[in-house]
Amino acid sequence: MSIVIPTHVESGNVKAVGYATPKEDKKPQKMYALPKRVIPIVFLPGIMGSNLRMNAARQALLRRKNNIAWRPDRPKEMVGLIHADPAQRQMQLDPAATEVDTYDNGSAPTGTRSESAKERQDCGSIHVTIHSGHPLLLLDDPPTAKPRRTKEEMVLDRGWGEVYFSSYREILEECEQLLNRPTKYGGWGRILDTDPATWGAVDNPRVSPLTEDELVRATHGCMFPVHAMGYNWLQSISVSARTLAGRITSLIERYKSMGLQCEKVIIVTHSMGGLVGRALIHPKMGNIEDKVLGVVHGVQPATGAPAAYKRIRCGFEEGALGIDPAPKILGNFGAEVTSVLANSVGGLQLLPSCDYGNGWLRVTHKGIVLDRWPKNGDPYAEIYSLRDKWYGLLRDEWVNPARNGLSGFEETCERLILAKEFHQSIAHVYHPVSYAHYGADPKRGSWENVTWNYELPVLASNWQELKVLTDDGQGLLSLADANHAPEMPSGITVKLAAAFGGACQNFSVNPGS
Repeated sequence: MSIVIPTHVESGNVKAVGYATPKEDKKPQKMYALPKRVIPIVFLPGIMGSNLRMNAARQALLRRKNNIAWRPDRPKEMVGLIHADPAQRQMQLDPAATEVDTYDNGSAPTGTRSESAKERQDCGSIHVTIHSGHPLLLLDDPPTAKPRRTKEEMVLDRGWGEVYFSSYREILEECEQLLNRPTKYGGWGRILDTDPATWGAVDNPRVSPLTEDELVRATHGCMFPVHAMGYNWLQSISVSARTLAGRITSLIERYKSMGLQCEKVIIVTHSMGGLVGRALIHPKMGNIEDKVLGVVHGVQPATGAPAAYKRIRCGFEEGALGIDPAPKILGNFGAEVTSVLANSVGGLQLLPSCDYGNGWLRVTHKGIVLDRWPKNGDPYAEIYSLRDKWYGLLRDEWVNPARNGLSGFEETCERLILAKEFHQSIAHVYHPVSYAHYGADPKRGSWENVTWNYELPVLASNWQELKVLTDDGQGLLSLADANHAPEMPSGITVKLAAAFGGACQNFSVNPGS
């Protein structure tokens, strides 16, 4: 057994300082002279995956004890959002009054003297063990090191505390451990020499199994410190891309200043982070393609997702609570979600774009499709910006419950124009070295289409012109003719059908009468 002594980088050289032990202690002291080349891994989370703080003015206005706007790892803080009305949600999750809750070397403002940035961003116990004393890799400093830092303190400088850690800790830890320990043992054992078709890889182009020799050659002479970078998912993705481009450039320069070779990073994304990753390399947004070695996209809504429409109209699914509480915290009802996402360019950029195709929003009666939208490839004009259409995206009264002078139906339509322009700008923008993967678990499906099902036996001839009489915010609508007596409503039953592994899951809505 040996003792790994701490090392540091000085003038581009790795140095170590040993320490005296009792004569009876025969354990050798060992230092690792690791490679000088560094390829940082930069992880970009999905929507709701970045922690946000509010500015001091908004904190004072809301009379909050701290400046937390969104931190799902803190259940006590999030309980307040669960019980908040739409107006409170709109104020707390305002893109103009929020920013990423970064660590800032421990100097980040918390809005309270009773809590430091380190205490707020505590990641608990990090389950990563890499037997190296090199400061770029994760290992607790020995007791003699001054100052002595634990793995938990080290990862705060890597941004691990600015993302939804309970959700993302596994991917961060796995990448850190496996990429810096490229052997057939541990997690690599189930990957090496395994046909990628085992995990559903496409046949064309054919991907060959990864061998241990290929892994060793690809990682030889490199270190892969894993960083996480949050972004304000309420703001436009193009704004986030410009901010992150600056952070990535600074990260590269930081490693260079240590005398290490660092030219490019590898981007790993989840969901909305994939759109951010693509914007990062767009010449008029992030413009750092020359600093990115490659990108791995996970479940990216490349052309948008009908789920965004469903959730703005009907809230998040009940099933999400048992998997991840964050979606339910954002809104159990359409009014709650609309109050946030209708005022968020970033949220609207998740809606299906023109490239998603026609006909994903449907109305059916007795199994027959009555109509479907979009028809002409423009959901922004044909669905999202429609006013007083019961099947449109927005309910006027849900958009601005806080009575903010900068919000309203027209202002949301302006944000939709920005979303459309963004979608058009990145439509064909991908890094030359891009990989993508997605889930196909029938128990955890996605919304491919949204269907409103009219279930009254007799179909009203003017069904498209009916007005919303009641709406429970979860898909239960009662509709009536505008000229019809209120005490005698006609109604529809709505079933929001999503493709779940080839099957449909229905959300029933009964007519009020």
